Amino acid sequence: MEQQIGYCTTSDGVRIAFATYGEAKGRPLVLVESWYYSQTLEWAFPPARGLLEQLGKGRPLVTYDRRGKAASQRDVDDFSMEAQVSDVSAVVDHLALDRFDMLGFDPVISVAYAAHHAERVSRLVLWMPYTRGGEIRVPEAGDVVELARNHWPAYRRMMATSGFPTGPLELQRWFSNMMRDAISPQVAARYVEFETSVDISGLLPELRMPTLVVHPRGPRPATASQKVAASISDARIVALEGDTGTVFLEPTRMAGIVHEFLDSGRVTVPAVGRSGSSSMTAILFADIADSTALTERLGDAAFRDKARELDEALRRAISSNGGTAIDGKLLGDGVLATFGAAREAIACASAIHDAGSQAELALHVGIHAGDVIREANNVYGGAVNIASRISGEAAAGETLVSATVRDLARTSAGVSFEDRGECELKGVSEPVRVYAVRSE
Repeated sequence: MEQQIGYCTTSDGVRIAFATYGEAKGRPLVLVESWYYSQTLEWAFPPARGLLEQLGKGRPLVTYDRRGKAASQRDVDDFSMEAQVSDVSAVVDHLALDRFDMLGFDPVISVAYAAHHAERVSRLVLWMPYTRGGEIRVPEAGDVVELARNHWPAYRRMMATSGFPTGPLELQRWFSNMMRDAISPQVAARYVEFETSVDISGLLPELRMPTLVVHPRGPRPATASQKVAASISDARIVALEGDTGTVFLEPTRMAGIVHEFLDSGRVTVPAVGRSGSSSMTAILFADIADSTALTERLGDAAFRDKARELDEALRRAISSNGGTAIDGKLLGDGVLATFGAAREAIACASAIHDAGSQAELALHVGIHAGDVIREANNVYGGAVNIASRISGEAAAGETLVSATVRDLARTSAGVSFEDRGECELKGVSEPVRVYAVRSE
């Protein structure tokens, strides 16, 4: 694979350097990188080059240098949202890309472009997104704009160590040197000022394309990313083990998640370490209401036959709604399923209740979303226990969800949520607020 550099001009007359990679066919992937990266310096650094090569496997890949830095025109005054979005427009228009996917390592500009050009973006992947600049401020860094403008080496060191807190030193040193060579302190300060004051919360509901939010566990809490996912009508979120350096140190893993989502809309987190993989997942737990009384009334054999037939119907409902039924969990012990999106789990709950009604066996269903540990075809963790306990709080024929699920699905599931207040759940240290799902 080779990197081929070209130039185009924005609507306000700024020359933008872009790069294309290889000659693969198919739907292109446009990579919107953060302002501190340089596409040519990345290509010269083996770990960064490895990520670009993995992302470009089997599809055309396009990158570009942001205005005011690297190989693009440097004497620029306008760093407004509109101006930065025009950089993307100039590149894709020059390359005549009518439909393409977008990977936003800069989530702000990616969201802004996709919101205003939804007809051109097929699928969107956002890395560590946030709605407002205040969500990514580092209090201990003080005035980061002043730090970038007047204490440039210190700012670069701060960015290198906060972005790659676990190293290695080679990666931190390369990142700091890349910033030194790619951008001036004055332009960096302009970008930092923009980044820490921007607010894209009003744009998120405008996104209509399938969207994947990826958040590494290391750099900062996932609260901001979860808020973004909850504000997009068709979004799912996955937590990736490691920090920002993971994308360079394990490029196959990151690229695999991106490609699977772009190609099929599915997301599978590859295993990490010997104890299995950990990922953000929607967990559904369903059980037959009052199964003990039913067993006494119908008899063991009749109840078992009825439950087995319903179990098969429930597994079909789980599969048809994009979920995975966990082997070994049968009715009587409860049916457990995992989903890549909260809205899929809620849709499945509706189908499960329909199947229960046809079998004349009422069900109670609970849904929670959180981190789970995956080993073989099983899942473990506190989030699984919470889903099970929430199910136990549901009335016959009812679905209860946690506040986390409600936040993730409130704009996308096509249902309403009735607040049932906080519940004390057995084995859970803090109360959990639950909501009953109501069909619109």
